[in-house]
Amino acid sequence: MQTTTVDVPTGDGVADACLVRPDGAGPFPAVLLFMDAFGLRPRLTEMAETIAARGYLVLVPNLFYRSGRTPLVDLSGLGDETQRGALFQTLSPMIAALTPDAVARDTAAYLDFLAGQPDVAAGSVAVTGYCMGGTNALRAIEAHPDRIAAAAAFHAGRVVTDAPDSPHRGVGAVTGELYFGHADQDPSMTAEQIATLERSLDAAGVTYRSEVYPGARHGYTQSDTPMYDAQATERHWAALFDLLDRTFRR
Repeated sequence: MQTTTVDVPTGDGVADACLVRPDGAGPFPAVLLFMDAFGLRPRLTEMAETIAARGYLVLVPNLFYRSGRTPLVDLSGLGDETQRGALFQTLSPMIAALTPDAVARDTAAYLDFLAGQPDVAAGSVAVTGYCMGGTNALRAIEAHPDRIAAAAAFHAGRVVTDAPDSPHRGVGAVTGELYFGHADQDPSMTAEQIATLERSLDAAGVTYRSEVYPGARHGYTQSDTPMYDAQATERHWAALFDLLDRTFRR
């Protein structure tokens, strides 16, 4: 496969991104991978390559491009759980800048970029996201239901809030399929919040699966953090590829 860094023009600047092309001539179904709060780094590239190995072209944009190009913060302490608080304090303004409108605009730019690639199959794409990226993957499919056929969110936090623009309130716009892989040790997505999300999905008639991964903590797929859970990560891969393969009828 071929892994490169590309620049994606957006209405607010240029987003640097990782692009992974599978072996072969294509055309390939396209997958957007939305990063967690710690940004583009080797673990995200590794995950994109795992997806690409199954025959998908994968784009992983720097969602924080408004703050600069990758790397934006020092991640040398990422494996130290005692340093997470300080990291999040630095990252919080960047996370807050990803408003629903910003996510919708950015996603349109990422989709346009993919559509312009000669080896990308025509039609809708899929999106998968992790932590805050999972929440934004839901916002993306809500904003572009005609262009995104499926979205997967893993250990996504704050999907259900009291805010008028809480992500769960927009699920009525979704026409594709959704998958949620919740961590059961996640204060940002409690059992009560999961139940609220599922009621909203049921009321809207959305096709979805919502599963809780026993013993898993928020961030369980990220092998460069203390939250990593190998068993939960393998379950996540099985669920993601089931969704992608059915979406694109491979």
